[in-house]
Amino acid sequence: MAGAGYKLFNTGDVLTAAQVNTYLMEQTVMVFADAAARTTALTGVVAEGMLSYLKSTKQVEVFNGTSWVASDDPNAIQNTIVDAKGDLITATAADTPARLAVGSNGDTLVADSAASVGLRYQPGNGLAQGFINGAMEIWQRGTSFTITSGTAYTADRWMGRNLGTNVTYSRQTSGLNGFQYCMRVQRPNGLTGTNGLYLYYNSETADTYRFAGKTVTISFYARKGTNFSGASSAIGFDIYTGTGTDQNIGISGFTGQTYAGGIGAVLTSSWQRFSGTVTFGSTTTQFGIVAGYAPVGTAGADDYFEITGVQLEEGSVATTFRRSGGTIQGELAACQRYYRIVSTAPGVGAGTTTCQISVPYAGMRTTPTVAVSAALTITDCVASDFTQSSGTITISDSDANGARFNIANFTGLTTYRPYLFITSGGEIQLSAEL
Repeated sequence: MAGAGYKLFNTGDVLTAAQVNTYLMEQTVMVFADAAARTTALTGVVAEGMLSYLKSTKQVEVFNGTSWVASDDPNAIQNTIVDAKGDLITATAADTPARLAVGSNGDTLVADSAASVGLRYQPGNGLAQGFINGAMEIWQRGTSFTITSGTAYTADRWMGRNLGTNVTYSRQTSGLNGFQYCMRVQRPNGLTGTNGLYLYYNSETADTYRFAGKTVTISFYARKGTNFSGASSAIGFDIYTGTGTDQNIGISGFTGQTYAGGIGAVLTSSWQRFSGTVTFGSTTTQFGIVAGYAPVGTAGADDYFEITGVQLEEGSVATTFRRSGGTIQGELAACQRYYRIVSTAPGVGAGTTTCQISVPYAGMRTTPTVAVSAALTITDCVASDFTQSSGTITISDSDANGARFNIANFTGLTTYRPYLFITSGGEIQLSAEL
């Protein structure tokens, strides 16, 4: 019978019918048309360990002592585990394979420990970063600002606001793996005022349409100083949407402004990553962030919070941080769509007191406003330098790609003589901020 094992036949041995049945017939792979034919042929002689092949199913089966079962390795992944083209075989635990259904066209596969199989598909925009300068790397205006009242831009694309209490916004080395810098929002030591300290971000309308009607995840890293004065050591991180065009939530608010959701971040002295999910309405044309807190008590020496790695992405899982511009060079270019500094430009004398210089600014969001940080100096390649008596500058004419600026209040220029503006004591600032 099947299971008799192996017999070595020697020269001269007599092969009996019983031996043929036991060692050959019952221990070979028998071929039948179907299960019914097998039952008819083997009635009364089936034994545990018999093997058969059915043409109807094209499968080998083994008799386990009770019934015929598939002879496949029970630990092998079976064909029936996948149901459609693109399905993936994953696992729900050790030695427990499972199926992950294929995602939609353009989706991105990401790790998700909360999902039963440890993976999930993010919608197509899952790799798009909604914040420019989320890692607080670009600071064209300077690296430290004290706002005594009102609002002012600090790190590129980020605006601080003071509601009556001096606030310092500064670039700091983060010490966080993967991030060189962070933004510090700080109350000066000894300050007793308890008005709110806030940080704003406004998304341009043209850059917001891609998130309209979508579920998005906001994430950021934050920590607190030793004497942080926020109640319960927390800051708020609130997300608002609107239906207007290129408005500023920190100055005038949004048309159709709606509170989309928020993240209450309880800080410690160590970096933590916080995240939350909100859904933007289908008519959303802008989103803005209001992050900060209302302090309590008198400020200590280290009354601050720090933030970096701010990210907005389509989907419900916070993925690894990425720059909006892809690289540091791309991030700078993205920031310069809204603000840039001109430190050198060719010019020509437009009389004895005015120099006219030409500045290209293709790629800015709109025709920028112009300002000077201090009195400017121009260089005459033949004679001495000339310095303004005050920092006056006006636009002579402009279009979407550049402008001619009249820099006035010089003395002794020569009409039509070429001059060169080079930063020395002042710079030209072009702003196309919201």
